[in-house]
Amino acid sequence: MILSNFYKRLYTSLVLILLILLIFNFNFILTYCLLVCGVLAVIEFFNISKNLLLNFLVKYLINIFFIIYIFTFCFYFLFFANISGLKIILFILLSACVASDIGGFLFGKIFKGPKLTKISPKKTYSGSLGSIFFSVIAVLILSVFFDIFINFKLIAFAILTSIFCQIGDLFFSFLKRKAKFKDTGNFLPGHGGIIDRLDGIFLGIPVGFLSLNLIY
Repeated sequence: MILSNFYKRLYTSLVLILLILLIFNFNFILTYCLLVCGVLAVIEFFNISKNLLLNFLVKYLINIFFIIYIFTFCFYFLFFANISGLKIILFILLSACVASDIGGFLFGKIFKGPKLTKISPKKTYSGSLGSIFFSVIAVLILSVFFDIFINFKLIAFAILTSIFCQIGDLFFSFLKRKAKFKDTGNFLPGHGGIIDRLDGIFLGIPVGFLSLNLIY
């Protein structure tokens, strides 16, 4: 069962990496993906909030905030993707977030070790370090490919992006735990729902983008 889930996750990850390459080259695919992911993420979040022990007004405000956040995220992602220089930065950011997730999964499975937090029992310190390591490697490789000057600021940017990807992941893990959800859906085999896959990206990309502006 564990091996089967691993292969499902691996195959889905390869498809997602291919999708990243396609959206980098074709804006109509990016538009479609943002629309589908945004709608599905909102639906999944509604299902989570439904099970949270909160009064109606608080749930309503949280849902409204999430809708605004997601569609603002999608709008600016699409807007910046139409500016050549910023498109490269977004591609590097997205790749750093995906690498962070893959690194955390692989290092956590291989090295195991002490648990990072009770919020998500599967998260380990080794996985967290693996997330940072893979993000840094991804950013460095893409920087060489796009002929970007490599320095300590770039490494700091990669580290910050990975850290906030992990915080985003933990935040949604906390909500799922409170709502007694294992996964937000089954849209992506081996990964769960859209939020299960994009939780870190929803925070990692905005913070990574802001940190890049502040650092440079």
